[in-house]
Amino acid sequence: MKTLTRIAVLGCALAFWTVTQPSIAAASAPSDTVRGFYQTLLYNMQNGPSLGQQGRMARLAPVVPRVFDIPYMTQLSIGTAWGTLPEPQRQQVMQAFERYVTAVYAERFDKYAGERLEVVGEQPTAYGTIVKTQIIKSDGEPVTLNYLMVNGNGGPQIGDVYLSGTISELAARRADFASTLRTQGVPGLIAALNNKALTLAPPRSALSGSSSSQ
Repeated sequence: MKTLTRIAVLGCALAFWTVTQPSIAAASAPSDTVRGFYQTLLYNMQNGPSLGQQGRMARLAPVVPRVFDIPYMTQLSIGTAWGTLPEPQRQQVMQAFERYVTAVYAERFDKYAGERLEVVGEQPTAYGTIVKTQIIKSDGEPVTLNYLMVNGNGGPQIGDVYLSGTISELAARRADFASTLRTQGVPGLIAALNNKALTLAPPRSALSGSSSSQ
Protein backbone atom coordinates (compact mmCIF):
# COMPACT_ATOMS: atom_id res chain seq x y z
CA MET A 1 0.00 0.00 0.00
CA LYS A 2 2.83 2.37 0.90
CA THR A 3 4.52 1.55 -2.42
CA LEU A 4 1.38 2.40 -4.36
CA THR A 5 1.05 5.67 -2.44
CA ARG A 6 4.64 6.62 -3.26
CA ILE A 7 4.04 5.86 -6.96
CA ALA A 8 0.90 7.99 -6.97
CA VAL A 9 2.74 10.90 -5.30
CA LEU A 10 5.64 10.63 -7.74
CA GLY A 11 3.21 10.49 -10.64
CA CYS A 12 1.47 13.67 -9.50
CA ALA A 13 4.80 15.42 -8.98
CA LEU A 14 5.98 14.41 -12.44
CA ALA A 15 2.74 15.60 -14.00
CA PHE A 16 3.02 18.94 -12.19
CA TRP A 17 6.69 19.34 -13.27
CA THR A 18 5.77 18.58 -16.90
CA VAL A 19 3.00 21.17 -16.93
CA THR A 20 5.01 23.91 -15.26
CA GLN A 21 8.23 23.51 -17.29
CA PRO A 22 8.58 25.45 -20.57
CA SER A 23 8.12 23.34 -23.66
CA ILE A 24 11.43 22.40 -25.27
CA ALA A 25 9.69 21.88 -28.60
CA ALA A 26 8.06 25.32 -28.38
CA ALA A 27 11.38 26.95 -27.43
CA SER A 28 13.08 25.47 -30.48
CA ALA A 29 10.30 26.21 -32.98
CA PRO A 30 11.42 27.78 -36.28
CA SER A 31 9.72 31.09 -35.45
CA ASP A 32 11.51 31.26 -32.09
CA THR A 33 14.89 30.98 -33.83
CA VAL A 34 14.08 33.97 -36.03
CA ARG A 35 12.64 35.96 -33.12
CA GLY A 36 15.85 35.43 -31.15
CA PHE A 37 17.89 36.56 -34.16
CA TYR A 38 15.70 39.65 -34.54
CA GLN A 39 16.31 40.57 -30.89
CA THR A 40 20.04 40.70 -31.60
CA LEU A 41 19.52 42.72 -34.78
CA LEU A 42 17.22 45.16 -32.99
CA TYR A 43 19.78 45.68 -30.23
CA ASN A 44 22.45 46.36 -32.85
CA MET A 45 20.17 48.84 -34.60
CA GLN A 46 19.24 50.68 -31.42
CA ASN A 47 22.87 50.87 -30.32
CA GLY A 48 24.43 51.03 -33.77
CA PRO A 49 26.51 54.23 -33.52
CA SER A 50 27.88 53.45 -30.06
CA LEU A 51 28.70 49.84 -30.94
CA GLY A 52 30.29 50.67 -34.27
CA GLN A 53 30.82 48.15 -37.03
CA GLN A 54 33.15 45.92 -35.04
CA GLY A 55 30.89 46.08 -31.99
CA ARG A 56 27.93 44.89 -34.04
CA MET A 57 30.12 42.16 -35.52
CA ALA A 58 31.15 41.05 -32.03
CA ARG A 59 27.53 40.72 -30.89
CA LEU A 60 26.58 38.78 -34.01
CA ALA A 61 29.64 36.50 -34.05
CA PRO A 62 28.28 33.90 -31.57
CA VAL A 63 24.71 34.25 -32.87
CA VAL A 64 25.26 33.62 -36.59
CA PRO A 65 26.58 30.01 -36.33
CA ARG A 66 23.79 29.21 -33.88
CA VAL A 67 21.00 30.68 -36.02
CA PHE A 68 22.28 29.94 -39.54
CA ASP A 69 23.11 26.47 -40.87
CA ILE A 70 26.48 27.60 -42.19
CA PRO A 71 27.62 24.16 -43.50
CA TYR A 72 24.33 23.73 -45.41
CA MET A 73 24.43 27.24 -46.87
CA THR A 74 28.10 27.02 -47.81
CA GLN A 75 27.66 23.68 -49.54
CA LEU A 76 24.70 24.90 -51.59
CA SER A 77 26.51 28.13 -52.45
CA ILE A 78 29.57 26.23 -53.69
CA GLY A 79 27.54 23.68 -55.66
CA THR A 80 29.03 20.53 -57.16
CA ALA A 81 32.60 21.68 -56.47
CA TRP A 82 31.95 21.02 -52.76
CA GLY A 83 32.30 17.28 -53.29
CA THR A 84 35.88 17.65 -54.55
CA LEU A 85 37.16 19.77 -51.67
CA PRO A 86 39.35 18.23 -48.95
CA GLU A 87 38.06 18.72 -45.40
CA PRO A 88 40.60 21.44 -44.41
CA GLN A 89 39.54 23.52 -47.40
CA ARG A 90 35.87 23.01 -46.60
CA GLN A 91 36.51 24.34 -43.10
CA GLN A 92 38.30 27.38 -44.52
CA VAL A 93 35.41 28.14 -46.89
CA MET A 94 32.83 27.75 -44.10
CA GLN A 95 34.78 30.05 -41.78
CA ALA A 96 35.10 32.69 -44.50
CA PHE A 97 31.39 32.36 -45.35
CA GLU A 98 30.43 32.70 -41.68
CA ARG A 99 32.51 35.89 -41.34
CA TYR A 100 30.92 37.24 -44.51
CA VAL A 101 27.34 36.56 -43.31
CA THR A 102 28.15 38.16 -39.94
CA ALA A 103 29.56 41.26 -41.66
CA VAL A 104 26.52 41.52 -43.97
CA TYR A 105 24.07 41.68 -41.05
CA ALA A 106 26.33 44.02 -39.05
CA GLU A 107 26.29 46.40 -42.02
CA ARG A 108 22.61 46.03 -43.00
CA PHE A 109 21.19 46.53 -39.51
CA ASP A 110 23.34 49.40 -38.28
CA LYS A 111 20.91 52.10 -37.14
CA TYR A 112 17.42 52.51 -35.74
CA ALA A 113 14.64 54.82 -36.87
CA GLY A 114 11.62 53.25 -35.19
CA GLU A 115 11.50 50.07 -37.30
CA ARG A 116 9.72 46.96 -36.06
CA LEU A 117 10.94 43.43 -36.84
CA GLU A 118 7.95 41.10 -36.73
CA VAL A 119 7.40 37.37 -37.24
CA VAL A 120 3.99 36.96 -38.86
CA GLY A 121 3.66 33.20 -39.46
CA GLU A 122 4.99 29.84 -40.60
CA GLN A 123 4.37 27.75 -43.70
CA PRO A 124 5.53 24.11 -44.02
CA THR A 125 7.11 23.16 -47.37
CA ALA A 126 8.79 20.10 -48.84
CA TYR A 127 12.20 21.67 -48.15
CA GLY A 128 11.58 22.97 -44.63
CA THR A 129 9.50 25.56 -42.82
CA ILE A 130 9.17 29.08 -44.20
CA VAL A 131 9.08 31.67 -41.43
CA LYS A 132 7.36 34.78 -42.74
CA THR A 133 8.47 38.13 -41.33
CA GLN A 134 8.10 41.81 -41.99
CA ILE A 135 10.31 44.76 -41.24
CA ILE A 136 7.96 47.68 -40.65
CA LYS A 137 9.63 50.97 -41.54
CA SER A 138 9.05 54.08 -39.45
CA ASP A 139 6.53 55.34 -42.04
CA GLY A 140 4.55 52.09 -41.73
CA GLU A 141 5.71 50.54 -45.01
CA PRO A 142 6.24 46.77 -44.61
CA VAL A 143 9.20 44.97 -46.17
CA THR A 144 8.75 41.20 -46.50
CA LEU A 145 11.69 39.01 -45.49
CA ASN A 146 11.16 35.26 -45.28
CA TYR A 147 13.44 32.51 -43.98
CA LEU A 148 13.72 28.88 -45.00
CA MET A 149 14.31 26.89 -41.83
CA VAL A 150 16.09 23.53 -42.05
CA ASN A 151 16.92 20.96 -39.38
CA GLY A 152 20.43 22.01 -38.48
CA ASN A 153 22.70 21.26 -35.56
CA GLY A 154 20.49 21.05 -32.50
CA GLY A 155 17.28 22.42 -33.99
CA PRO A 156 15.80 24.60 -36.72
CA GLN A 157 18.30 26.94 -38.38
CA ILE A 158 18.13 29.39 -41.27
CA GLY A 159 19.05 27.75 -44.57
CA ASP A 160 18.10 30.55 -46.95
CA VAL A 161 16.74 34.10 -46.90
CA TYR A 162 14.09 35.29 -49.35
CA LEU A 163 14.31 39.00 -50.08
CA SER A 164 10.93 40.57 -50.87
CA GLY A 165 9.50 37.22 -49.83
CA THR A 166 10.55 35.23 -52.91
CA ILE A 167 14.09 36.14 -54.08
CA SER A 168 16.54 33.51 -52.83
CA GLU A 169 19.68 35.11 -51.43
CA LEU A 170 21.43 31.75 -51.57
CA ALA A 171 20.76 31.42 -55.32
CA ALA A 172 22.23 34.88 -55.90
CA ARG A 173 25.32 33.99 -53.89
CA ARG A 174 25.73 30.72 -55.76
CA ALA A 175 25.82 32.56 -59.09
CA ASP A 176 28.34 35.04 -57.69
CA PHE A 177 30.51 32.30 -56.17
CA ALA A 178 30.44 30.24 -59.38
CA SER A 179 32.04 33.09 -61.29
CA THR A 180 34.82 33.45 -58.70
CA LEU A 181 35.39 29.68 -58.57
CA ARG A 182 35.76 29.51 -62.35
CA THR A 183 38.36 32.26 -62.52
CA GLN A 184 40.19 32.00 -59.18
CA GLY A 185 39.39 28.62 -57.68
CA VAL A 186 38.60 27.92 -54.03
CA PRO A 187 41.54 29.96 -52.63
CA GLY A 188 40.25 32.93 -54.62
CA LEU A 189 36.74 32.47 -53.22
CA ILE A 190 38.05 32.32 -49.64
CA ALA A 191 40.06 35.51 -50.22
CA ALA A 192 37.05 37.21 -51.84
CA LEU A 193 34.76 36.36 -48.92
CA ASN A 194 37.31 37.59 -46.37
CA ASN A 195 37.84 40.79 -48.35
CA LYS A 196 34.08 41.41 -48.56
CA ALA A 197 33.78 40.94 -44.80
CA LEU A 198 36.64 43.41 -44.22
CA THR A 199 35.04 45.93 -46.58
CA LEU A 200 31.67 45.69 -44.83
CA ALA A 201 33.15 45.81 -41.33
CA PRO A 202 36.72 47.12 -41.37
CA PRO A 203 38.80 46.83 -38.18
CA ARG A 204 38.80 49.84 -35.85
CA SER A 205 42.46 50.51 -36.65
CA ALA A 206 41.60 50.92 -40.33
CA LEU A 207 38.73 53.27 -39.49
CA SER A 208 40.84 55.41 -37.16
CA GLY A 209 43.62 55.52 -39.71
CA SER A 210 41.33 56.75 -42.46
CA SER A 211 39.71 59.39 -40.22
CA SER A 212 43.05 60.73 -38.99
CA SER A 213 44.32 61.12 -42.54
CA GLN A 214 41.41 63.38 -43.52
